[in-house]
Amino acid sequence: MSKYCNFTINAMSKLFSTYRAIKYQNGKLFEVNDQVTTEKALQISINDIHFAVVMQTPGDEINLVTGLLFSEDVIDDKTKISFETKISDDKLIQEVNCLINSNEIGDGYKNSRSLLSVSSCGICGKKDLEDLKLNGEKLTQLLLDSSFIFGLKKQMQINQPVFPITGSTHGAALFNKKGSLLGLKEDIGRHNALDKSIGELLIKGKLKEAKILFFSGRLSFEIIFKCFRAKISTIIAISAPSSLAIDFAKEFGITLYGFCRDDRYTRYA
Repeated sequence: MSKYCNFTINAMSKLFSTYRAIKYQNGKLFEVNDQVTTEKALQISINDIHFAVVMQTPGDEINLVTGLLFSEDVIDDKTKISFETKISDDKLIQEVNCLINSNEIGDGYKNSRSLLSVSSCGICGKKDLEDLKLNGEKLTQLLLDSSFIFGLKKQMQINQPVFPITGSTHGAALFNKKGSLLGLKEDIGRHNALDKSIGELLIKGKLKEAKILFFSGRLSFEIIFKCFRAKISTIIAISAPSSLAIDFAKEFGITLYGFCRDDRYTRYA
């Protein structure tokens, strides 16, 4: 029997996950059950050879893979392709194997490192699910009070030169545990903004001082992954986290805040 099975599953029930969280609003803290978008890793293989890993919301995997391969010049509109899917223990598709005649595979197959689509290019270059693993001791968490958190937000907003003009950049501000701003970078890509901030402090020899990230964008797995590697133990975001971001934050010992807007936030881990 093949290690793959031709099987399509309705993943609608897996689009959301429920997490217990602590919400701050109107000057009060209270427990909530929050609905969080599910994020899962999907292995893409071509003729039984691993090609790339993408992070995605379950469902429409065949459409996702087809569109990705077309966008990356692996296939064109005339390419004949069939699919095999491998199902994980949670009954979701975890791998799609694309069967393509070798004579019909385009030039994009030669360089999977250039992939443009991985939850907005967060883990470009990963070809195997095993590549997503990161070992290390749990970080020391920081629990912050509301006035401290909103103070960080104000510092970030004051020091963003591009966003007030364009409204189209993401910001990644790194602080020490006392709340002093160490560096802030903006970029059209949220992962780029974080990479720039980490890179600047690394070059200056100050990365070890960075303990808090205030982030403008959505929190997906890759952001948690990058922060754990940089030993940044607290992440505060204006936008929402994904399910995988929360799961890995808990595993890595990272305190995670989302929806930090106006006079409210939600602490997930």
